[in-house]
Amino acid sequence: MSMKKITISICSQNHIRDNWKVNLEGDEFNAFTEGLSEELAAFGVELDCIRNDVVTVNVNSYADLLNAVRVTSPSDGFINKCVGHIIGQSQNLKLFEDIKRAVNRVAFAPETVEPDDSNRKVCHNCGCGC
Repeated sequence: MSMKKITISICSQNHIRDNWKVNLEGDEFNAFTEGLSEELAAFGVELDCIRNDVVTVNVNSYADLLNAVRVTSPSDGFINKCVGHIIGQSQNLKLFEDIKRAVNRVAFAPETVEPDDSNRKVCHNCGCGC
């Protein structure tokens, strides 16, 4: 069985306001991604997490923070799609929870992600093109 590959890409961030800082490089985030990777592996999904220092997102709100985290799944045609586009509005403003929702949606229900050319406004000048 071939594994479906999904990559989480963390963009560099310029934090305009301190209240939306989330440590995406520490032990807590690493444990989160390792746990999510183990969960998904049981379903034939390989998860990788990388840093993208080429793109910098100005973080002035939680929506901007969602846009600084991207998900790629080549088998579904998703290249560098921001979490904000995948999940829409956050329910609880908890970044790890929202990343997991986005990854699970791409892994198990990619057809529920609105296409880039839809009329829904989801991004805030993050540069992803949606």
